[in-house]
Amino acid sequence: MKPGKYQIELLQLLAARLERLSADSTWSHRASGLRGNLLKLMDEIALGALVDETRLAALIEQGFTILRDAAMEIPDLEMLKKKR
Repeated sequence: MKPGKYQIELLQLLAARLERLSADSTWSHRASGLRGNLLKLMDEIALGALVDETRLAALIEQGFTILRDAAMEIPDLEMLKKKR
């Protein structure tokens, strides 16, 4: 399958967001590996290779999972203010 414009933009967005995770995050190592896979997939797409739909969906799902889990580590600033 050849990915559509929407899927390519989503891959680019996920790769950019995964890159921005703090190195202090427990998720940063996994994010780095996944980002590498996303970049490799985008290179394949740019070269005109057909992409396995299951692989594409799995990488996108993993990207959102890591971003969600990393976001859960961010402290709630309102709760921190109330504790003072």
